[in-house]
Amino acid sequence: MNSPVRHYVGGRFDTSGVPFPLIDPVSGAATGEVPAAPKELVDQAVQAAKDALHGPWSTWSPAQRSAVLHRIADGIEQRFEEFVAAECADTGKPRELASTIDIPRAIANFRSYADLTAGRSEQSWHTPTPDGRGALNYTVRKPLGVVAVISPWNLPLLLLTWKVAPALAMGNTVVAKPSELTPSTACLLAEVIADTELPAGVFNLVHGGGAGEAGQWLTEHPSVDAIAFTGESRTGSTIMRAAAAHLTPVSFELGGKNAGLVFADADFEQAVQGTLRSAFTHSGQVCLCTERLYVERSIFDAFAQALAEGAKALTGYGPMVSAAHRDKVLGFLDKAAADGQVLAGGKAPKFEDERDGGFWVEPTVLTGLPEDHPAVRDEIFGPVVHLAPFDTEEEALNLVNASPYGLAATVWTGDLSRAHRVAPALDVGIAWVNTWNLRDLRTPFGGVKASGIGREGGDHSLDFFSEPMNVCVKL
Repeated sequence: MNSPVRHYVGGRFDTSGVPFPLIDPVSGAATGEVPAAPKELVDQAVQAAKDALHGPWSTWSPAQRSAVLHRIADGIEQRFEEFVAAECADTGKPRELASTIDIPRAIANFRSYADLTAGRSEQSWHTPTPDGRGALNYTVRKPLGVVAVISPWNLPLLLLTWKVAPALAMGNTVVAKPSELTPSTACLLAEVIADTELPAGVFNLVHGGGAGEAGQWLTEHPSVDAIAFTGESRTGSTIMRAAAAHLTPVSFELGGKNAGLVFADADFEQAVQGTLRSAFTHSGQVCLCTERLYVERSIFDAFAQALAEGAKALTGYGPMVSAAHRDKVLGFLDKAAADGQVLAGGKAPKFEDERDGGFWVEPTVLTGLPEDHPAVRDEIFGPVVHLAPFDTEEEALNLVNASPYGLAATVWTGDLSRAHRVAPALDVGIAWVNTWNLRDLRTPFGGVKASGIGREGGDHSLDFFSEPMNVCVKL
């Protein structure tokens, strides 16, 4: 059994609300319960955050905030194995992923924003005036206030801390709601924070679903001053409508139907291995994963065969996060099998053990579908990639950019001039050349079109979570 999942409101842990089961994606068995926060508790969490804005927290210097962020990172490190176990239990992902990516990156999020905020400077100008004495203009950054942070189930702690760390760094208070499917590491984070000197109410945590539950009550709350959300584009639209009522600022990292381009001059084996990684990491349940791959026609058949063989040979992959998500992915694959060709996978695997009760889908390679087919057009968010040939660079760009999404893309080529020509022409927020998911936490992260609003990372996050104010002093 997992450790009990609890709310954390105003510096106190709470288990109020009707519980719902926590399900192990590997076996489908219930492993615990999660309390669904009643509306009154969500209101209390927002009020606690609002009250904390005007308490001792408001007097903390950037150096003090930086120090407490480092202490939170220390606390995660000290309980590293607990965090790894909880993340694996909730998501079903292999330990290798959680221990090398999810938990280390959560620690890095706190440390990087701690360092950025401690060394950040603001702008100033000496302005001439008619009397010749001049004026001094300078900017100060003030916190937005109460920030609602709503994080998804695929990278639960990583994406929660990606927002919580910069929000706290700039002096905001936070009410966080993780996905109801993966709440455990958020609760562990609350326990770590409770052991620091962070004032009560600065960080609050509530659990529950979206529509008609904690997520809706939080995003519609008139005392919430900003909303940071990662998740589906349709959910983002719903939250944006709620935010419009109070003109609440939003930061959205939404869905993607990411494309890859493989040119004939690419390192063939590097492109195959890179695509296996970009398509099937965490069984495709990463917003940056490749779901569409366009390969230059002269190498298309060989590449498709190599990718299919690689997909069939994959072992150690994890399940879908839930039965509903597995069924959604398999629904896409049923349509694809009827209308195109399945080169590898395409169904739920059989293990002849407890995993047969879980939510598994084989790594799948498809081809032969038209560009308007649901499996090519819509986000699947599973271990599925569709291959199609192209003949010219112009055609390749048109195929990638025709999508309503625009989060990320990969370009595989041995031609440096082509790389610099093609990558900036892609309608995406992130383009990788001859690699995938190589990240520097200081760089802008986010998408265009239906893939999001705004940018996260480095100063981009610190700017969102603060309001610039100009002070003009006549000399």
